Amino acid sequence: MTPALPDILRGNFMCLAIPAPEESQGEFMTGRVGVIALLSLLAAQEVERGTTARVWENAAIAAVLAEAADAYGVQYAELASIGPTDLSLEALDRANAALRRGLIALHEAVETAGDLARHRTIVGLYGEMAERRRLELPPLPAR
Repeated sequence: MTPALPDILRGNFMCLAIPAPEESQGEFMTGRVGVIALLSLLAAQEVERGTTARVWENAAIAAVLAEAADAYGVQYAELASIGPTDLSLEALDRANAALRRGLIALHEAVETAGDLARHRTIVGLYGEMAERRRLELPPLPAR
């Protein structure tokens, strides 16, 4: 399961809003607050870049699927037409999940067919997708 941004932020809220028991003070509490801070920082990066990355990714996957439809079947053209009804992260993620499933199925067909050029295109797309979704971890203080 990939937690959605609202789930992470709600979890952070609950961790801060509910008082911790007396026995979890000290280093445990310091670590807990550190994790909450880190999750909040990563969530901020996701808010800042997440929509742009998903819009690009969905379009890039759709282009690969549409281009492969003539060789691998009309189902890929149908998948390529999937789009969100709005630009919320939730709608973009729903479309992205369907597009990714289609891309994985296409990749399997491409590997079975021995289509090396299309395989390289798909692997290159995976790398670009990962790069665009990368979150930056800050340098953490040494203990």
